[in-house]
Amino acid sequence: MDFDSLRCFDAAATTLNFRAAASRVHLSPAAFSDRMHRLEEDLGAALFVRTTRQVELSEVGRRLLPLARDVLVRAQRLRAAITSPLASPPFELYVGTRYELGISWLCPALPSLTRRRPERTLHLFNGDSADLLLRLERGDLDAVVGSMRLTSPRLSYAAIHPEDYVLVARRRCLRRREDARGLTLVDVSRDLPLFRYFLDALPDADPWPFAHVEHMGGIGNIRRRLLDAPDRVAVLPRYFVAKELSSRRLVPLLPRVRLRSDSFRLVWRTGHPRTVELMALAEELRHHPLR
Repeated sequence: MDFDSLRCFDAAATTLNFRAAASRVHLSPAAFSDRMHRLEEDLGAALFVRTTRQVELSEVGRRLLPLARDVLVRAQRLRAAITSPLASPPFELYVGTRYELGISWLCPALPSLTRRRPERTLHLFNGDSADLLLRLERGDLDAVVGSMRLTSPRLSYAAIHPEDYVLVARRRCLRRREDARGLTLVDVSRDLPLFRYFLDALPDADPWPFAHVEHMGGIGNIRRRLLDAPDRVAVLPRYFVAKELSSRRLVPLLPRVRLRSDSFRLVWRTGHPRTVELMALAEELRHHPLR
């Protein structure tokens, strides 16, 4: 039994997905499976119960896991003691988010987050909400930052920031419902329309009669479409268009309507072995204003 085998075991127990675990330790799936098979042979016991649909720790695996992690932590501390007797053992977190939120907020926050916790390495992954949640549940990601709807009982979260929305366009072209007949509504998708944040704030939620509806798949594309023509309107996160509102490249529409709000959350799998570190990360992210 060696440290590399224990690291593979730790990765597999964290992700419960051998392909995702292999990626974390930089091995091919075949090499990773071979290493785990040899570890189980050395121990004389199966560490996982594997079916075609899922991977779970066996009873022996559950007993061995805390001991294996303790060995790995002590080995990390032994190495760290060479350079600093007070250094904490290093660890990695794989965090997913939407591209726009990553480039405007999470990526710029990395230098400060690294200074606070130099032993922690944050890896970022961009995707849409459905892809991010799928990767989270199968173990490719440790956490996701977003405001997506959560329905799975297997997920836990910590609130980070409120997410306010605003109805905007290049000019004040929408003063009443009938004005929509000459305008184009630009939204993310048919399944997750941001315009609902506006409709749900009205006494009735009847659809508005827009001449056309465009689905752009992301808020970055929506903002670009609004800036290209004066007859398009959209609901967007206020933080995302703050500069355009300040410079009046975009203007708020129907400001007396108080749109529904949401919140950004850090989401992770319930029972994640690094829950304490993930909650600490959520607390740090609260100190970085959205932009």
